[in-house]
Amino acid sequence: MVVVGAGITGVACAAELARAGVPVRIRERAHVPGGRMASKRFDGRPADTGAAYFTVSDPDFAAVVEGWRAVGLVREWTDTFVAYGRDGRREVAGPMRWAAPRGLRSLVEHLARDLPVAVDRLVLMVEPGPAVDGDACAAVALAMPGPQAALLLDPALAAATLAAQAQRWSPSLAGVLRFPSRCWADFRGAFVNDHPLLATVCDDGDRRGDGAPVLVAHTTPEFAAGHLAQPTGAGPAIEEAVRDLLALPEPAEHVHVHRWTYAKPVTVPADAMYHLDADGIGLAGDAYGAPRVQTAWRSGRDLGRALVERLT
Repeated sequence: MVVVGAGITGVACAAELARAGVPVRIRERAHVPGGRMASKRFDGRPADTGAAYFTVSDPDFAAVVEGWRAVGLVREWTDTFVAYGRDGRREVAGPMRWAAPRGLRSLVEHLARDLPVAVDRLVLMVEPGPAVDGDACAAVALAMPGPQAALLLDPALAAATLAAQAQRWSPSLAGVLRFPSRCWADFRGAFVNDHPLLATVCDDGDRRGDGAPVLVAHTTPEFAAGHLAQPTGAGPAIEEAVRDLLALPEPAEHVHVHRWTYAKPVTVPADAMYHLDADGIGLAGDAYGAPRVQTAWRSGRDLGRALVERLT
């Protein structure tokens, strides 16, 4: 059994298979696990460049989160964000948002600690059989955005190809802005409404709990779509927009821009947490529900259980 993708969906799927005694291998094209729960280190300090936080409402996911909390990987962050819009600035209450002091990627790495994950392993083709790059296996789980999965699938795998192609995703750019000092009033995180460039801004020092003078901004899909070819070129515009929004008196020392071509699903299949067809090809991820970390975990977990039932 092969799982392609070592984000939280793929790791949750593989964990169910391994727990049931099904031999499983995870292949990941990146250098590290994590997927869109991505963290990048700057001078040894992590900053989250993918998901900004996660929320919890599912009891099973809550048990996983409690395991992370027990080993010091997560903490409750805030239930209040600021919202900017045409009517100005206001505070909005919501569910408790959780953060990871070592970066959200550390949570995926913790779940994958006993699983056989092969990084820097680019999969080129999933064929009928099923087979991955010509190697036969019992089944294949593709834990990635549908457009990426569609590129790997042999056209003969019609059901999986149609399911993957049915997904629609929007892009985003993540800008990590490091300042000489904290030159803004406390705000934790902000939703930016009706803005041509910004969608969210988070105080990464507050989120991480170390008070570092770091902000992370995510852009609108429309702005990102015009800068996917050269994302670094968007850095000055992102910095200007953040400084203008927060009335910052000094420029950033360093701006890093990360491109997410498939940042957020905009279509949700009805009444399904995953796809699994007669060809033995499974698809899972946060496209199968509200686009949340919890959804991604549940989708992978549920696909893993379905595969265990089929294979055993």
